[in-house]
Amino acid sequence: MTTFEWIIALLLGAVLLSAAARRAKVPYPTFLALGGALLAFVPSGPSWTLEPDLALALFVAPVLMDAAYDTSLRDLRDNWLPVSTLVFVAVGLTTAAVALLVLWLKPDMPWSAAIALGAIVAPPDAAAATAILRQVKLPYRLLKILEGESLLNDAGALLIYRVAVGAAATAHFAWRDFAPTILLSLAGSVIAGYADVPSVIIVQFATTFTVWIVAEHLGLSGILTIVAYAFTVARTAPARTPARLRVPSYAVWETMVFVLNVLAFVLIGLQLQPIWERLDQPLRLQYCLIAASVLAVVILTRIVWVMSYNTVLRFSIARFGFHPRRPMAPPSLAGGIVVSWCGMRGIVTLAAAFALPIGFPYRDLVLLTAFAVVLGSLVIQGLTLRPLIAALRLKDENPVEAEVGRARAVAYRAALDEIDGDPSEEAEILRLEYRALLLRAKGDPGGVVSPADPLRRRAIAAARRSILAQRRSEDIGDDAFHRLEEEFDWAELSAQA
Repeated sequence: MTTFEWIIALLLGAVLLSAAARRAKVPYPTFLALGGALLAFVPSGPSWTLEPDLALALFVAPVLMDAAYDTSLRDLRDNWLPVSTLVFVAVGLTTAAVALLVLWLKPDMPWSAAIALGAIVAPPDAAAATAILRQVKLPYRLLKILEGESLLNDAGALLIYRVAVGAAATAHFAWRDFAPTILLSLAGSVIAGYADVPSVIIVQFATTFTVWIVAEHLGLSGILTIVAYAFTVARTAPARTPARLRVPSYAVWETMVFVLNVLAFVLIGLQLQPIWERLDQPLRLQYCLIAASVLAVVILTRIVWVMSYNTVLRFSIARFGFHPRRPMAPPSLAGGIVVSWCGMRGIVTLAAAFALPIGFPYRDLVLLTAFAVVLGSLVIQGLTLRPLIAALRLKDENPVEAEVGRARAVAYRAALDEIDGDPSEEAEILRLEYRALLLRAKGDPGGVVSPADPLRRRAIAAARRSILAQRRSEDIGDDAFHRLEEEFDWAELSAQA
């Protein structure tokens, strides 16, 4: 088969696997991981490769941009304590535990390579978990904690990874050599993220890659820079981007994230075949033992930390009470169990492993172990997470629906105020329609505006300004905002027909 034929076959295969995953109600990366593993043993398969330096920029930058754009700063602040413990403590403990285990099993492995492996497998890909959690209506607070973790833990893990890889490339290691880089990476990355706002789809992708590449060339953290950049775009772009660009751009980004996941699993799968062929039988068994042990340690470390933190937090609440800034469900034992089991690894782990320099110590072992951890966690945890949630009988308090109802009422009131005083017949018809929508705003989340005229576009613009103001004042979160933004986008497109 030619390269083009392989690409078509793999994309169609990925679509079929994704459809099977939806039918089985499991995250589609689970089936992609299985497909990537099988691809490694396909005879006469393609021999594609990619420059290691491009892996993180290609795979991580757009995926992270997509996740950060939808993340609510308000919800991150509300849940800063559990998110920060997962981002810093859980990642640090996992990195250390994996490094110590590998050094024990493979004493001749350099400590820098062991730490790099620990950092590679440390950050969970909570996107796979939240895909399930959204289907089963898990409590909103748990969903926001996992989304915040998935966004920020990559930065901590890849910072450790970067230092470890740099140490492996030098003859000696001294903190004074790396401390300025770390400080610049942490401080400069956040500042550099406030740079630009993309206006069309192609510019969005080009700008995202440019921000990452420039940050890396300046010695900054590409992860932190992209996160800060995405937060900036999410706050400024909605007021400037017309619906005719925003609606297709969301669809393109969703498709691109899927294609990048497919490409990541395919490329890693293709690297496994030559690695496997280079190993003799005793070494294969040793590497498989190390990979299985790392997978077990990764899962157990998260469970131990999350359940320990959950126990201490529940004891503290029982003694001192629970006083959140906004109404939310208190921590529970069942919630701790779910969070501890949402440790599936994904595209960031694959990209970081692939990005290791060709001459990196024990690169074959790291690649094999990283893929085994991704595959094992997606299969073991991905296939059992939904039954676990069903058995624990957790319920969603659904605060987003209540916020949507309140915000819609305020938005339609703003639309009515915008056309108030217009004596035309069209204005009177529109006022009647908006009054009807206002009456059922809290009970009907699907009320959509349709026919076309300039007066209606004026009213929709006023309603849009209203929800932007409500998000700025944090009367509503980003989930409610994006629900209403989509509603007004379709209304605006209809009014432009």
